[in-house]
Amino acid sequence: MGKYGYNSPIPFWRMTMPQKYSFRQRFGYWFDNLMSRGASALIGGLALLTLGIIVLAALFITIGGRLLAPEGTDTPNFIEAAWLSLMRTLDAGTMGSDAGWGFRLIMLLVTIGGIFIVSTLIGVLSSGLESQIDRLRKGRSLVLENDHTVILGWTPQVFTIISELVIANENRKSGAVIVVMADHDKVEMEDAIRERVPATKNTRVICRSGSPIDLGDIEIVSPHTARSIIILPEGDDPDTHIIKSVLALTNSPNRREGQYHIVTQVCNEKSMDVLRMIGQRDIVQPVLTNDLIARVVAQTSRQSGLSVVYTELMNFGGDEIYFKDESALAGKTFGEALLAYEDSAVLGVRRADGSAQMNPPMDSILQSGDTIVAISADDDTIRLTSVPGAVDAGALRSSSKHSEAAPEKCLVLGWNRCGATIIRELDSYVASGSSVTVVSDQSRTKEHVRLYAGNLANQNVEVKEADTTDRAVLESLNIPDYDHVIALAYSHLEPQEADAKTLVTLLHLRDIAERDETPFSIVSEMLDLRNRELAEAANVDDFIVSEHLISLMMAQLSENRELLPVFKDIFDPEGAEIYLKPIGDYVATGAPVNFYTVTAAARQRGETAIGYRLLSESHDADKSYGVHTNPRKSASITFAPEDRVIVIAEE
Repeated sequence: MGKYGYNSPIPFWRMTMPQKYSFRQRFGYWFDNLMSRGASALIGGLALLTLGIIVLAALFITIGGRLLAPEGTDTPNFIEAAWLSLMRTLDAGTMGSDAGWGFRLIMLLVTIGGIFIVSTLIGVLSSGLESQIDRLRKGRSLVLENDHTVILGWTPQVFTIISELVIANENRKSGAVIVVMADHDKVEMEDAIRERVPATKNTRVICRSGSPIDLGDIEIVSPHTARSIIILPEGDDPDTHIIKSVLALTNSPNRREGQYHIVTQVCNEKSMDVLRMIGQRDIVQPVLTNDLIARVVAQTSRQSGLSVVYTELMNFGGDEIYFKDESALAGKTFGEALLAYEDSAVLGVRRADGSAQMNPPMDSILQSGDTIVAISADDDTIRLTSVPGAVDAGALRSSSKHSEAAPEKCLVLGWNRCGATIIRELDSYVASGSSVTVVSDQSRTKEHVRLYAGNLANQNVEVKEADTTDRAVLESLNIPDYDHVIALAYSHLEPQEADAKTLVTLLHLRDIAERDETPFSIVSEMLDLRNRELAEAANVDDFIVSEHLISLMMAQLSENRELLPVFKDIFDPEGAEIYLKPIGDYVATGAPVNFYTVTAAARQRGETAIGYRLLSESHDADKSYGVHTNPRKSASITFAPEDRVIVIAEE
């Protein structure tokens, strides 16, 4: 304690006594406060100063009478004198015709004051306008929209999502609005969107700058009036970022009474449980990315073209998945419903309780309140045919007995967080005695496989540390001995760098394949959709652009929340899945046959046919790499033995 207490050498009573300040200090302090209030306060101050000058000049002229009046004129009254003063403050040239030295002196002073005030006013207005433009560039103004789509976060996925939503909104007469908010510069985001999505048609894209996890910033995009909200993962811990954003939305003090429709993606299954807890009042639809991509990679490695089928089902560019309440089919079997549409391909049924089942038993009865799930050009093109289509019974092939599956060898080149899940997924498809060899330049790959691949029932796993772009390494692996080769993108690298490494590996693989007659499939994962065209030069059997596929699904869910049970059933390994099977097992090849016949052939096997793939078009991007979903059932086509039928089946 000091002499006066509180460890201070100054008495407390002296510390609290008001100090005296000079007039100059007080005026400076007042002027600083005025300046800090912005342009409006400055303009108001200048207006008061102008008014004061005009009033003083008018008083001098009125009181001075003949002494200050212009020569040859009567003494002006106060209002007239004020008007004369005002004209000189605004225009210095006005005083050129003044007469009488007293009057000239007063007007000179008024004019000088006017020059000072007007120049200051111009500066204030210019500064205020620049400030307003800067504020607009920062993207901090409130969005006043209704029924719009909000995208929170900024990743390469945003371009795919916007592109798909633009296509989905083409039939909206009043147009649509997409609002993007991320912790990035507004102008830079707008420029990037214009470059990657040049034609937004009847959709307006608005960008705002702010943090997707900040309550105040989220209010800028008016989430409470949005039709749907898409949250993109960002940062080193994307799942935590997603959870914070969902919390900020669902627990906002300004939240709306109705439910929010939130679509997002997570990497860890534990994060799914957290999102379910915090989103109990709302419709929160998270996509588990690692499992989804791993399942698609595992399936596609054994069925070339499958990723294209998934892309066709989930984009807005072609036919889409719709729900149709078809009361006329009540009491009929699902098998009968398969042949009831000429221009739509039936996938399954959504029951009255909301559950969906793809490829239910053919003899299951459709009940009143059940809804048909079908692929069609639009919701109004799902129409029952008046006359049942003709089935060529002579072209049907009887069900062939499945031969016992042989062990398979798979080679995985590269590694990322989906790698262990891919190995687990493969284990559920391959026969006992199969093997997987993993080659990666990451030192912790072996530990990662041991921790996360789990106990495998049908496969043995071998891990090697080596450079997957080294030709000598690839030659030493004796690649033609493998049935399937999967080239994974390195997720620890930047997308362009990772794709560059993958492209080098693919070129070596294709060269090795061309020098050996032993067939092996090559499936590659790419991170950037723009690199797919470069990869086509390697003549790879199939590509999986992981981020693109996830973006398509998120865009679909944001437009139609009812699709989630359909996607869950299709991608669930326990339920029906999509397969590409030899067309020769279903119908005769080499002769024209319609798709009614193909559908009937699949039906007698307990499967749902939704399209076919022509091998002759498998490398033609303009023809969707040979994949044709929802073909007209009456149209005839001549299949080659190498072609495939696309079916939904149990195995």
